[in-house]
Amino acid sequence: MLSVRGLSVTVEGRRLLDGVDVEVAAGEVVGLVGPNGAGKSTLLRAATGVRAAQGEVALAGRPLASYRNGSLFRTVAVVQQMPEAPDAMTVQELVLLGRHPHLGLLRREGPRDHAIALASMQRVGCEAFAQRMLGTLSGGERRRAFIARALAQQPRLLLLDEPTSGLDADAQAQILALLRALAAEGVAVLVVVHDLTFAAAYCDRLVLMQQGRVVASGAPAQVVTQEHVRAVYGPHVRVIPHPESGAPLVVPAVS
Repeated sequence: MLSVRGLSVTVEGRRLLDGVDVEVAAGEVVGLVGPNGAGKSTLLRAATGVRAAQGEVALAGRPLASYRNGSLFRTVAVVQQMPEAPDAMTVQELVLLGRHPHLGLLRREGPRDHAIALASMQRVGCEAFAQRMLGTLSGGERRRAFIARALAQQPRLLLLDEPTSGLDADAQAQILALLRALAAEGVAVLVVVHDLTFAAAYCDRLVLMQQGRVVASGAPAQVVTQEHVRAVYGPHVRVIPHPESGAPLVVPAVS
């Protein structure tokens, strides 16, 4: 669903991405991990053409440049790290915006669009505050609303930039479990995850980035290793196996 080859981004002489290769297949959750400034968000923006880049990007086997806006946003949905929308807009109005790529010129939402928007809110758990204004929501509630808007697009590829940032552990688990459920339905998911332990538990593959380059890519157990984590994050963390699942746990290195 997404193929990125040799992607590079340079801004004012600074290389933000340097020859990055990433692939995401239908039915797969791929996690982008790495420290702040590693290039994760830049990669997501370049993959949808928001950020100018050198290299090749293909969606569903077609070059990114061959898509018009309508067909592009029927294929891919993006949840930015800090998305913007008017505070006076209700959650339901925001989620219905996700139906616009499926509507013709000047067409209004019909019963089917409203049903899809409601189902999207229910999946994310924000239907209870569908009539509230965005400006009245907490950070976690607002994040759920924007994820629901992305689901209402019915995309084949979903790109999310730290959708669990600022959420408690239970809410993080709920969002990542939802991404796994979407993948089981055939959606391709590329998600930036800050917490390495959550990323290892919920993603099929991980791409570890540092200073605009891919340091390691593969199954979580191959990427979240003591060697990789210390090389990228420093000596104050260690990797141990989960006592039940055996998945990598990243914990402080306590002497």
